Amino acid sequence: MALTGRAGLVAAIGIVVVLLAPQPGAALAGVCLLLAAAILVDLVFAGAVRPLRFHRSGDTLVRLGQRATVELIVENPGSRRVRGALRDAWPPSAGATPRVADLDVPKGERRKIVVTLAPTRRGDRSSVAVTVRSVGPLGLAARQGSHQAPWSVRVLPPFLSRKHLPSRLARLRELDGQHPALVRGQGTEFDSLREYVVGDDVRSIDWRATARRHDVVVRTWRPERDRRVLIVLDTGRTSAGRVGDAPIPMAGAAQGGSGLLVRPDPRPAPGWPRLDWSMDAALLLAALAARAGDQVDFLAYDRAVRAWVSGASRTELLSSLVNVMAPIEAELIEADSQGMVAAILARAKRRCLVVLLTDLNAAALDEGLMPVLPQLSSRHLVLVAGVSDPRVAALAGRRESAEEVYDAAAAEHTQLERRRITARLRRHGVEVVDAPPEDIAPALADAYLALKAAGRL
Repeated sequence: MALTGRAGLVAAIGIVVVLLAPQPGAALAGVCLLLAAAILVDLVFAGAVRPLRFHRSGDTLVRLGQRATVELIVENPGSRRVRGALRDAWPPSAGATPRVADLDVPKGERRKIVVTLAPTRRGDRSSVAVTVRSVGPLGLAARQGSHQAPWSVRVLPPFLSRKHLPSRLARLRELDGQHPALVRGQGTEFDSLREYVVGDDVRSIDWRATARRHDVVVRTWRPERDRRVLIVLDTGRTSAGRVGDAPIPMAGAAQGGSGLLVRPDPRPAPGWPRLDWSMDAALLLAALAARAGDQVDFLAYDRAVRAWVSGASRTELLSSLVNVMAPIEAELIEADSQGMVAAILARAKRRCLVVLLTDLNAAALDEGLMPVLPQLSSRHLVLVAGVSDPRVAALAGRRESAEEVYDAAAAEHTQLERRRITARLRRHGVEVVDAPPEDIAPALADAYLALKAAGRL
């Protein structure tokens, strides 16, 4: 049972009547009896909420930053009309609107309510409950009950770095020698034979083919294909730190009437976790490597395997990656680097490019990755990519007050430690990419293209 605002208004009027009555005691008893009788009438003649049936349909997948639509069908098999309000409860990060909708379902009929979701976070967003308030004919009291109408929408990573893909594919075509300008890149895989022209490297002459054709013939090369790229995502505590500004606008709400009106809010969120920026970089690298003809696998690890994708075709790779990435959250525990290396070596039997997306935190890497790195780098080509915090660079440049000088000293120390650990990694033969959030994805793609052009894959 629930009382409406009208019941409170009637009670307030009754108080005024009691105060003005010559016999306040009798007046109070009369007002209470009348109000109780009116509430009882409302409860008796209000439509029952327990027999209501609910059916859902709509979107089950949506990219972060886009909107999903879920339809809720309310069926009334009861003998009375159900008139009142319905609240479809979702987690706050789902951005569901309207939160409260007017409901009027005659007996034996159905009504459809459309709920729009504007999620502000990745992951699975599930409906909690549907609560219906059926108001009586006098509008003083209502029957109320909650029902389970399960539905889940998976919010996928937005893949914002997709805008960098065309330019990297153009560079890849240049490496393959397929660009309209016929710029031929260097590589170590044999591509074709052609006649010698002035300016060709004499070391590329194929003497056997030259003898057969009685003309000078040279070999052409292309960057390696069918190589394996293993992308490893560190989901430990260091990946939970928020850096940069979240480029996905959040949903802002303004109350109006009996429902909730939602409008876009252009103010940026306080920043994405490093994990999300790393995912975005991994998606760009995977798309580029797949188009280059390489096999791409994916591993997410902290102290256990959180996700594993292997053997996906080029057409299915991105959809497989975004689906497994969506529910992954950073675990607030220290990553087990020894277990991570063991998991990599168990899954990568032959030499491949291992791309480790982690934080270049000197203390964490000194105690975790560095002791076991030789096991990995001796068998595979390793590339470590980390997302730097632009706020550290901003603090290092401010020295207008004593407090800012201390902040700048701490920021300089952090940057120095980051450069030190980068130098140590490179001495172990590891390639390193260290870039701010907005640049990490294109920088990682450029590093992959550079390795491919140099024939190191």
